[in-house]
Amino acid sequence: MIFKIIAFIAFVTVFVMMAKHALHTFQQNRYSFERYTKWLLRFRNYRLNGYFVYVAGAYILSFIFDKFDIFNDEIAIVIVTLFYGIKLFLDEEKKEYIKPLVYTARVKRQIFTMGVLETIILGAMIISDVDYLIIAIITPILAWLLVYVMNLINLPFENMIKKSYEDEAKAIINGYDELIKVGITGSFGKTSTKNIVENILSASYYTLMTPKSYNTPMGITRTIREYLKPIHEVFICEMGASKVGEISELMRFVKPKYGIVTSIGPQHLNTFHSMDNIIKEKMQMIELLPEDGTGIINIDNEYIRNYQIKNTCQIITIGIHNEKADYLAYDIDYDIDGSSFKVRHGDEVWSFKTKLLGEHNIMNTLTAIALAKTLGMDDKVINRAVNKIKMVEHRLELKKINGFTFIDNAFNSNPVGCKMSLDVLSKMPNRHIIITPGLIDLGKEEYRYNKEFGAYMKGKADYVFLVGKNQTKAIVDGLKSTDFDMANVIVFDTVKEAIDHLYRNFTKDDTTLLENDLPDVFSN
Repeated sequence: MIFKIIAFIAFVTVFVMMAKHALHTFQQNRYSFERYTKWLLRFRNYRLNGYFVYVAGAYILSFIFDKFDIFNDEIAIVIVTLFYGIKLFLDEEKKEYIKPLVYTARVKRQIFTMGVLETIILGAMIISDVDYLIIAIITPILAWLLVYVMNLINLPFENMIKKSYEDEAKAIINGYDELIKVGITGSFGKTSTKNIVENILSASYYTLMTPKSYNTPMGITRTIREYLKPIHEVFICEMGASKVGEISELMRFVKPKYGIVTSIGPQHLNTFHSMDNIIKEKMQMIELLPEDGTGIINIDNEYIRNYQIKNTCQIITIGIHNEKADYLAYDIDYDIDGSSFKVRHGDEVWSFKTKLLGEHNIMNTLTAIALAKTLGMDDKVINRAVNKIKMVEHRLELKKINGFTFIDNAFNSNPVGCKMSLDVLSKMPNRHIIITPGLIDLGKEEYRYNKEFGAYMKGKADYVFLVGKNQTKAIVDGLKSTDFDMANVIVFDTVKEAIDHLYRNFTKDDTTLLENDLPDVFSN
């Protein structure tokens, strides 16, 4: 009996370490069965650290013990399992995650359910005298599969909690009749635009915005329940969507009078399945506005420009390249200190300066200017506010780290934005370096967009540091197609390794673009 307890502890150790990785992966895939399954099919060897060596070791040692009658072969398997579990634990202790597992209340409930399932299954196998080699083969894989069972068990309870919180949030926000509500969506640029809008409107109003990337029903619910107070005059709400129906749901929840669509492009094609679905869903932001509402749209974007809006509300257009825009930004110039540009609206022209970099940040600022004017803000107040806009963290954020100059675009990578980031990099002094793992979540088009990204680096970057050998193959193909000097292309396993190499071999006069910072489970 004591030996069975020791065996149970050994197998549990391996299971717990694998379960942590499985839950981490499930969280980074937004608790979606579909996304999690696609990840498993694509990165099925990731996290099975030494799995085959472990199984082979257990088999060989048990064979030796049995052959030479040293000990019971089960003892050999338990010994190997204990060593494997300890190795997994020590590897985990040394691991530095880009985005570690967040132990939310939901994750804690998941851990509890996984623990119960694990105890029942492993306990039953050991008590039933199932061959220990079979248990050794099953245990590391079991955790990844039990995520499905765990979620099915927890889902009704999670939905009940979610509904109660959402009902409370709806009651709160519906109680503020005078609150100006602004909804913001788009394939990219949502968070940057939200921050810029808040920076400008806060010069005249008491504002509240959804923090960070809180753009899901639960993120918005939490913002309303915890932060919305009677003093607030404007609520700026970022609304994200990775599948059909999510913007519609959020619009019925928040009911904004002002809606902004920043851009539309091939983002989340894995779950939207087609560009047509993405376009229709994002434009629900405008189509579900009240008749006395106002929609602000970017007509430089061909998907938005060509869409026939089914709403009679006021529509304000903005653009940089389209002369027909109601608000047009032009004479754009930027350097290491920021950007300057002019805005024309009818017969009026204004000049602005901002610390922000990149054309898409000018577009985001133009959106905020158009909204501020629509709300009746004073021109001088708007101008001062634009000048004081703070750089948005990890979105073309110019920063110094250990004396080195970085353009941090870690959280804002997409097929359009990555090229604009390279344009900004090319205008910086001295040598230009890019560190990137490439783009993800683009479905069948992922290879094409990454190859185009690689090809666009020619003439923009002098050195390319790629993160993840498999993930970045398409970028390498793109670089080769332009005769890029491949001696200046290095592939690293982690961002940390790339930055360490930068510190050792480059100078503080050079400029490095950090383009995308994938969750750990995608950098491979």
